[in-house]
Amino acid sequence: MTYTLYYSPGAASMAVHWLLIEAQIPFETRLIHIDHGAQHDPEYLRLNPAGRVPTLVVDGVPRHESAALLMLLAERHPAAGLAPAPGSPERAEWLELMIFMANTVLPAMRDWFYADEDGDPAGAQGVRALAERRIEQSWDRLDALLADGRHYLVGGKLSTADFLAVMLMRWSRNQPRKALSWPHLATYIVRLRALPSFIELNAREGLTDWSNPPS
Repeated sequence: MTYTLYYSPGAASMAVHWLLIEAQIPFETRLIHIDHGAQHDPEYLRLNPAGRVPTLVVDGVPRHESAALLMLLAERHPAAGLAPAPGSPERAEWLELMIFMANTVLPAMRDWFYADEDGDPAGAQGVRALAERRIEQSWDRLDALLADGRHYLVGGKLSTADFLAVMLMRWSRNQPRKALSWPHLATYIVRLRALPSFIELNAREGLTDWSNPPS
C-alpha cells in the first residue's frame, strides 16, 4: 500500500494527515498551499479537477473528499482501530456522525468562509448568517453527545470521527462563537490537542495558533 497526501496547512487535508500520523502508516506528502493558489495549478488539477485539498494518491490512483478518505484509510488499516468494526454496536453511530459532519458541518463551514466567492456577493451576508446558525447548532449537538462524560465521540476510543470533528472545531477559532465556548467541547478539544499525534501534526504543518498552553 502506497500513499501520497497533497495537503495545505490547516485545510481539509488536516484530518487525513492526522490519521496517517496516528496510525503510523507510511506516506509521502506534497504541499499545495491554497493561500498561494497552488490548488489551481494545471498539474494539480489533473489529480483533482475540483482544485481542492486533500488529494490522497492511493496505490497510484488519486482519491478525494476528506471524510471519504478517513473512512477508506480506516477500512484499509483495521489494525489501527480507528473505526468500529462492521456489525459492532457502535458502527451505526460512527457512520451517522461521519455523514453528519460531511453533509452538514463541512458545507456550512464552506459557506461561512467562501460566501463572497462561491455565490452572489450581494447575498453573502445572509448565506454567512445561515451557515453560522448551522455550525452553532452542530456544536450544540456534539456538546450534548459529550455531556455523558465520554472521552471520544464513538465507542470510547479514538476514531476518524474525532479527527474530522477536531479539524472542524479548529476552523471555528476565528468565528463569533468558537467551539471552545461549549463546555463539553472545550474539555474534549483540550484532551485531543494533547495527543502526541496532534502535536506532531501541527509541527509538520507549521501550525502554532490552536494548541494547548505548555504545561
